[in-house]
Amino acid sequence: MGDKKALLEQACTLIKNRCGLLVERSSAYTTEPWGFEAEEWFLNELLVVETELEPDDLMDALMGIEAELGRVRHPEQKGYCSRTVDLDILYYSDRIINTAKVTAPHPLLHLRKFALEPLCEIIPDFLHPVFNLSQTQLLEKL
Repeated sequence: MGDKKALLEQACTLIKNRCGLLVERSSAYTTEPWGFEAEEWFLNELLVVETELEPDDLMDALMGIEAELGRVRHPEQKGYCSRTVDLDILYYSDRIINTAKVTAPHPLLHLRKFALEPLCEIIPDFLHPVFNLSQTQLLEKL
């Protein structure tokens, strides 16, 4: 919601300042909402970041950035809804992580074209550590 391009730029700057070294950044992709109906389409980008933060600390930093950029969470609401920004950890290197805060690889990644397309743009050959398939192969299977 809001000025999508400006919010993406602000999020990228805050991630660089708080989370680590920005290694690569995909193009911006305009995509329809996934999992719910909404009037506005989304603008998605993918960042590759080198970080010294542990997964839970990285998620805390990302959630802090979301809040700073106006995201309001509604725990009582079931399902997805529009928001100013939504920052996810899709992969944390090739590690498989299951904590209360972080599941990596993201458990729905292989079902989300809006995530796989930018992944294919910048790390097409990276192997999903659970499925042992490249990003290109995951997108082809979708």
